[in-house]
This record gives sequence, structure tokens and C-alpha cells, in this order.
Amino acid sequence: MTPQISPGQRLLLLDAASLYFRAFFGVKDAAPAPDGTPTNAVRGMLDFTATLINRFHPTRLVACWDDDWRPAFRTAAIPSYKAHRLVEGATGNVEEVPDALQVQVPLIRTALEAFGFPVLGSPGFEADDVIGTLTHRHTGVLPVTIVTGDRDLFQLVDDEHDISVAYTARSGVRDAEVIRQADLQARYGVPSGAAYADMSIMRGDTSDGLPGVAGIGDKTAAALIATYGSLAGVREALAAGDPAIKGARRKNLEAASDYLDVAPGVVLVARDAALPDRALTLPRELADPGTLLQFVEAYGISGPVSRLLAALNLS
Repeated sequence: MTPQISPGQRLLLLDAASLYFRAFFGVKDAAPAPDGTPTNAVRGMLDFTATLINRFHPTRLVACWDDDWRPAFRTAAIPSYKAHRLVEGATGNVEEVPDALQVQVPLIRTALEAFGFPVLGSPGFEADDVIGTLTHRHTGVLPVTIVTGDRDLFQLVDDEHDISVAYTARSGVRDAEVIRQADLQARYGVPSGAAYADMSIMRGDTSDGLPGVAGIGDKTAAALIATYGSLAGVREALAAGDPAIKGARRKNLEAASDYLDVAPGVVLVARDAALPDRALTLPRELADPGTLLQFVEAYGISGPVSRLLAALNLS
């Protein structure tokens, strides 16, 4: 039996890196700190958080962190996974991040933690996996809204359990589109988050270094899923010699067999990432007011801090 969803409650999961990259590139840095440190991503992240709280009125909120943006279990399966984003750094190959953003990332985390927000990552896992794990734990218990600019997380959309994605890539954070199953059907021709994942595996994703199946894009993948129900159903029909899968399509699917064997383990988010035991409720008081005051004085971010305090009813 599905547990009864708690009324009047909502878990808001922030894809932190997606949001702070958006803040960095979208917020003009008109007011760097007195020492010259850029603050646009810090300001933007705090303002984004306030905006999202005011819009979605969550009772619980987590900033989900990339402890490992390119996990070994994914690169072992598909070595090209995110390989194009690597640059040589002091500690080996690292993700390419602008210096002016890199210096702000630890400041963002410290500021969020000073407010009392849980900032959760898991060694060897991406933020997507933290989101997948927390969504899995709360399925049927709390409605969940995932805030991201990454389409990969559409795989978690589930109307039955009130799991949606607030998608920021098109309309920004303030007007983020709330993606539900009807939107997946309208845009991609797939009926569910699980079907979207199957489609994305076949389609591939050049931005993540996933080759997909040659000649198969969104429409063809969606048509195959509509006919056979799932990627597994497509592969079963292919193996059984279904005459409807023929010509170049059959040849390309057969040629991609090795990729299709391992791609689900790369594309599907984890649901079992180890996470610290933290209360997820919104802060009822500041966790570290001294550090927050130091931030306001050192970085001149009183405006965003005040707006987030107001959103939390702590001002």
C-alpha cells in the first residue's frame, strides 16, 4: 500500500551547481566585495533560494551538492562521460569552472549552512544522485519539487506521487516551468519520467559525452517506446527478430548493443547514495549568526541575506 502523502508539506531539492552556475552567468557582478572577491554567484544563490521558498512554500529544503561531479562508476562504464569538460588542474584533471566562480563556491556553501540549510553530498556521487536518493526516500510520503536546469532529472517526474521538476533552463528561476507527465508527453512524446530516461538513453547527450544510438533522436526513441513500452521492450523485440525493426534502425541498435548494456547505469540516478542524517526542515533560527554577520560585512551581501531572512520569516 502506498503511504498517505502528508498534506500541506513539500520537500524542495535544489540542484546547487545548476543554480550557482546560473547565478554566476546570469547575475551581473556590480558589487564585488571590498577585497575584490566577486559575489554575483553568492548573491544570486541566496536570492534564488528566497524566490523558491516564496513560490513553493516548502516545509523541507536541501541544497544537493556534487561531491563528485564525474563519478568513477559512470566513467568506468562510459569513459567519455563528461570528458570534454576536463581541464588540467593542480590536483589532476578537474571540471572546467571559471576562476571567478570557483572562489565563490565555498562561500555559497558556508552561507547556506550559516542559515541552517542542509547541504548534502555523498562521496563518489553527483548531486543528481543525492536528489534521486532523497526523492526515493520521500516517495509517497511528501510531495517533492526538484529545482534544476538539467533535463536528466525529468526521469524522476511522477504525478502519482506528486514529484515534479521546476525547470530553470528556459524561463529562469523566478518563472521556472513546473514539469509534470503531461509536459513530458507534449514535448517528447513519452508518458512518464521512466520513459523519458529510456528515451534519453537511446537519444544520447553530447553535453554529457553520451553517444546514444546512431540515427535515433527524440522522436524515433519516443516512437519505439510507444510501440514496445520501454527500452527493455525494444531490446527484447530486437533480439527476437521483430520484423518491424529493420534496415538501418536495426543495424544501428545492434551496433549500439554494448552502449545500451551499460548506459542505464550511467543515465539513471542512484537511489541509494549514502547521506548524513540531517533534519531537512526549514531553519527556525540561524545556525551560525556570527558567520552570517561576518559575510555581510566582508562581502557586502546584506540585500540577499535580508531577502532570504524575510522568506524564512526570520527577519
